[in-house]
Amino acid sequence: MNILAAIDSSPCSQHVLDAALARPWPEATTFCLLNVVDLQRFERLPALIEDATVEGQSLVKAAAKRLCGAGYQTDTKILLGHPRAEISAYAKEWGADLILVGSHGHGAFGRFLLGSVAQATLRTAPCSVEIVRRPHRPSATLGALGLKILLATDGSACSLQAAHAVAKFPWPEGTVFQVLSVEELMVVANQLETASLAAVYPASQLELLATQAHDRAVAAIAEAKEVLRAAGRYVVESSMPLGEPRGLVVEFAKDWPADLIVLGSHGRRGMDRFLLGSVSESVAIHAPCSVRVIRAKAAGDATASEPRS
Repeated sequence: MNILAAIDSSPCSQHVLDAALARPWPEATTFCLLNVVDLQRFERLPALIEDATVEGQSLVKAAAKRLCGAGYQTDTKILLGHPRAEISAYAKEWGADLILVGSHGHGAFGRFLLGSVAQATLRTAPCSVEIVRRPHRPSATLGALGLKILLATDGSACSLQAAHAVAKFPWPEGTVFQVLSVEELMVVANQLETASLAAVYPASQLELLATQAHDRAVAAIAEAKEVLRAAGRYVVESSMPLGEPRGLVVEFAKDWPADLIVLGSHGRRGMDRFLLGSVSESVAIHAPCSVRVIRAKAAGDATASEPRS
């Protein structure tokens, strides 16, 4: 498995490195530690680019030393450019199966920073992406006691492949799963439209929509649980709330509380994805914990270690 870890000098990048060291990974995993020298920061002071490059080299070499010490083959890479574009571009060039990138926080300003780099990576990456956040438990205990993983599914093909990916992954002993499928009456472009359904549709049609949503959620949970249990994974519970997935997945992760949310990506790209948004992108932005979005590589890329959505 090829894992591209995008790091800088911020504290959130330390969480990326801690996660890489705390978790078990598939055999023959190779890491690449990438630092992008953001040229926008030096538009008025180009003489400082060389110093920033040297600092970046020191940063990735120090991180590589820790990963090599843990027994992982580790490469390093320094790029000049704009992180929002360079991370995904290099992931494709290097053949990454998974990108690890940090989140700068949970508040409004943190989400703005997330949007500038990690959100752009989510939208353009050729592979799966994990937004790594500071764990609510000490990192050392995550490896010793196992993780609490929330698998969100809507019953689609990409959700099923996400279930297969998470089922086969070598999680720490003691890891437990909760499966969540939201009974969504209708897929809408924005959350405000959900509240207006009752004013538009007669009661008989709303009842039919509710029955269909319930049936979809039941089937989605049964399928995901079958995949997890076939792989010997322990599922503690499953939930089928009624409402809008973007908010409910985040709330369930917070209340449990989850260490990691895993969900599939429907693979939208470019302007369509920008206009429509996605559940996976919204959850990644607002989640209280790390989020892994499972995505298929583009046709022609190297085969990854995870099933693709």
